[in-house]
Amino acid sequence: MSDDKLQPLREKIDAIDAQLLALLNQRARVAQEVGHVKAETNAPVFRPEREAQVLARVAQNNPGPLPSSDLQSIFREVMSACRALEKRVTVAYLGPAGTYSEQAVWQQFGQAVIGLPCGSIDEVFRSVEAGTADFGVAPVENSTEGTVNRTLDLLLQTSLSISGEVALPVHHSLMTQSGNMAGVTRICAHSQALAQCQSWLNQHYPAIQRQALASNGEAARLASEDSAVAAIASDLAATRYGLSIAHAHIQDDPHNRTRFVVIGRLTPTPSGRDQTSLVLSVPNKPGAVYELLAPLAKNGVSMTRFESRPARTGTWEYYFYVDLEGHVNDVKVAQALTELEARAAFFKVLGSYPFAA
Repeated sequence: MSDDKLQPLREKIDAIDAQLLALLNQRARVAQEVGHVKAETNAPVFRPEREAQVLARVAQNNPGPLPSSDLQSIFREVMSACRALEKRVTVAYLGPAGTYSEQAVWQQFGQAVIGLPCGSIDEVFRSVEAGTADFGVAPVENSTEGTVNRTLDLLLQTSLSISGEVALPVHHSLMTQSGNMAGVTRICAHSQALAQCQSWLNQHYPAIQRQALASNGEAARLASEDSAVAAIASDLAATRYGLSIAHAHIQDDPHNRTRFVVIGRLTPTPSGRDQTSLVLSVPNKPGAVYELLAPLAKNGVSMTRFESRPARTGTWEYYFYVDLEGHVNDVKVAQALTELEARAAFFKVLGSYPFAA
């Protein structure tokens, strides 16, 4: 009896699927036309500001019942597949496969890209600078442990700019070959992951040695080869390396998030919801920082982040990393930046890019 009721509904779904298939291919053909126009002007294949506008419109116009976040994930993959018809871009990230950095790549670019795992954040930058990769994704800040200093140092030194950001919920799991902790003598993870799970580990496994590695993905790979090793990593890493989860969601902060930056040679145009990142230094005199930032208040520009970092000159000088609301092409931001540059001992715009979706 239930099949009699289900059959008409299944037929409706089949008919709708046929419409979706036709529309998706229609969209792909239009995207190909866009690609031909871009090729004539040598315009970039990936336009983060355009994709951010599409995702914002999906959320704004969504009547339900599907959640906007799920629909945005679907549209992100549609855009990724259409983009790949023009060119499949290569994106470098902190590897190996299975890291949160790899997840950040998929969240920003979708699956239709070539992922290039790198052994260090330095290698991510080098790959993009050398042209081996079109873009790179690097962690810059964690809600629990703060700034990833190496990324800040490299942003100061590189000729690349920030063209996007990804905010990723981070849920750490403890995983082994067997799915339990019997015989485990080492718990391995990136140093930040170990710190983010410190209280939980102290409570449950205080006697087991902890070892910091270059990435959580590397810890998962090592655990897949050694039954005496437990790794702290993502569920994606467990799947990639054939591990079983002994304990899920062991991070001390249930709202733990990591922010990643997308680096490359692209300069996005305004999307309507952007931020601008800078690095500054000030003359060594009283009140210099206050005077430096005065143009922001004067021009009505909001500062969302202010981070200091030693300049390593041995003279107690600092660089200041600043995030502002708005794009460098916005009149208020442009005026504030002109005044900031005139007052700063050092001034560099790291990029203007859409806020994370």
